[in-house]
Amino acid sequence: MPLSHSVGHVSGAHLNPSISFAFALIDHKDFGWRRFGYYVLAQFVGAFLGSLLVWSLFSGAVAHYEGVNNMVRGQPGSERTAMMFGEYFPNPASYPNQNEVIGIGQAFWAEMLGTAFLAFVIFSVTAPCNNVIPPNFAPLFIGFTVSIIISLIAPLTQAGLNPARDFSPRLLALILGWGDIAIPGPRNGFWIYLLAPMLGAPIGGFLANVCIQRPCKSTEACYELVACSEKKDD
Repeated sequence: MPLSHSVGHVSGAHLNPSISFAFALIDHKDFGWRRFGYYVLAQFVGAFLGSLLVWSLFSGAVAHYEGVNNMVRGQPGSERTAMMFGEYFPNPASYPNQNEVIGIGQAFWAEMLGTAFLAFVIFSVTAPCNNVIPPNFAPLFIGFTVSIIISLIAPLTQAGLNPARDFSPRLLALILGWGDIAIPGPRNGFWIYLLAPMLGAPIGGFLANVCIQRPCKSTEACYELVACSEKKDD
């Protein structure tokens, strides 16, 4: 939420490639594909730099945890430390060494559904014709939505919802020695956190466009037509 308020007036606070992709598909007149490319590049680079910052703060704590628990970085079980970078299913903190709890299909569905719900809310609260929510309150509602989604999905898949937030830190984990645990992951599942949000966000944005924005625009056109008719009658 603070980031949205800080940079929203500059860039619209596009911090998620899947949301930017949905806007490029659905609202391409205002958010074109060239702009999408710049945004996605910035998002992935920013996520990598952010993960570097986190590592600079917690590298000692991670090494201590590995030593206390006899954990070898890059070996099975080291997902419990790699999860600070990328996401895993099931959540290693909730179900350690219990991969059978969540299947690949379930993980994909959870990530796609969560991102679709997030996109639906974003498109709805930022719609120009939405007079219920003041523009300055949109980041607050979006932040609450993210919190709700995380509370529901994180025990299953860690609630990635953002390809840049997952892949760029995961790439750093690969560089730092987590190897196959980082990419492709214990079950070759890293692609889920890239593809599922990119499918879910356009679905949520399209539903918001059909259910909220188009009816709203039709109502505005109707009001304008009535107003014009009244002026002619006068």
